[in-house]
Amino acid sequence: MELDKLDRNILNILQTRADIPLKELAAQVHSSIATCQRRIKNLTEQGVIIRQAAIVSPQAVGLNISVFVQVDLERQYHDVQEAFERSMQREPQVVGCYEISGNYDFLLLVHCTDMPAYHAFTRRVLTSVNRVRNFKSQFVMNFAKTETKIEIPG
Repeated sequence: MELDKLDRNILNILQTRADIPLKELAAQVHSSIATCQRRIKNLTEQGVIIRQAAIVSPQAVGLNISVFVQVDLERQYHDVQEAFERSMQREPQVVGCYEISGNYDFLLLVHCTDMPAYHAFTRRVLTSVNRVRNFKSQFVMNFAKTETKIEIPG
């Protein structure tokens, strides 16, 4: 989909503040409320806007441990990878699952309440049941920057 300047401006504002009233959005992008509403609907139908969501601080809700987990699967067969992805989609502690290049097959971002909860997660999920050969945990010490916004040049 080709994005024009108005689409890009709408997207940049919505990524920063998804709850902005349409009247305020329209004023900021110098357009009408109806046009903004149509553009947002079209961007959603075209799959540019996947969903609008609130971003919650893990620590504020008691998830005190965040871990990047590099996962090496037993085999790199398509069906094994898809099964792993489906399994990770069902895990509420897994907030990110990325197929990556390099020495590992996947990179996960996992939030847990504490070390015993993370240990239980690894015992339950990162095992031969999910065809995991090896995994490496890297604990987040500080969230220096956490963004979901993709800046779209105007």
